[in-house]
Amino acid sequence: MSVLVFADSAEGKFKKSAFEVVSFGKKVAEQLGSHLVVLTINANKNEELYVYGAEKVVAVSNDSLKTFNAKAYASAINQVAAAQSASVVILDSSIDGLFIAPMVAVALNAGYASNVVALPSATNPFTVKRKAFSSKAFSNTVISSDKKVIGVAKNAYGIHENPVSGTTETFDVSISDADLKIKSVKIEKITGQVTIADADIVVSAGRGLKGPENWGMIEELADVLGAATACSKPVSDLGWRPHGEHVGQTGKPVASNLYIAIGISGAIQHLAGINASKVKVVINTDPEAPFFKAADYGIVGDAFEVVPKLIEKLKAFKQA
Repeated sequence: MSVLVFADSAEGKFKKSAFEVVSFGKKVAEQLGSHLVVLTINANKNEELYVYGAEKVVAVSNDSLKTFNAKAYASAINQVAAAQSASVVILDSSIDGLFIAPMVAVALNAGYASNVVALPSATNPFTVKRKAFSSKAFSNTVISSDKKVIGVAKNAYGIHENPVSGTTETFDVSISDADLKIKSVKIEKITGQVTIADADIVVSAGRGLKGPENWGMIEELADVLGAATACSKPVSDLGWRPHGEHVGQTGKPVASNLYIAIGISGAIQHLAGINASKVKVVINTDPEAPFFKAADYGIVGDAFEVVPKLIEKLKAFKQA
């Protein structure tokens, strides 16, 4: 029996979450006295995973999987899981991961726990700690099925080097027409910017910016910090920013190390989506804005005065 980890990639390059789930999987395999197998799909540098404990990499290369398709990806994972006699399958808890994992669990007749934040506290019974109630609480969940599927929450476990002399082997999967029933018609990508999914720092803004013409200072602040830009739902609804930047419970969840909210009041849906971020900073003119209650640090002030000064100080600090 083995522990199988799916290391996700985009355009052949591993996502940051891939290194975290491999790090996590290595320790789970050690806890179970098992061995780690890592599945990659159309990735270019599989040897990068050896650094994080990937003893064996199973590389799948298939043209049908060049565009993300949850059912097709789940089918590929299931085929490799069967071939490797996997008792535990580990994925990330990204939007794609949350889409794939339930399909994998159903096919394997496995119990599934998403948003896991720590290594199993026990292996018999198999017990994991998970985020619950939009990251407002934790639950200790027992998975009693013979096979188990785990979704690791972003930035919960971290990336840990554990170098091994790994090996890579290829594996041919069979993707049926039924797996490809849902097709992508058009994909729009933003290039040259840090993505929200991989960002350690996210700079987000809301209607307090008053219009899309004022977003230059948000982009400049993000550039200085090496951060991704994001926005609240009303901003994307108004067409000021692309919907791909909308974060919150109804948009993209954020679990960054630092989240800076500028001109965002802090509606409950927004707070629920960014609650997993480790440090939250808010800049707002309204001292009664709900965001201040959730923030670690807050500045009561006009963004058009505060942000330029912040940029100036950060640039001076980086040049010092």
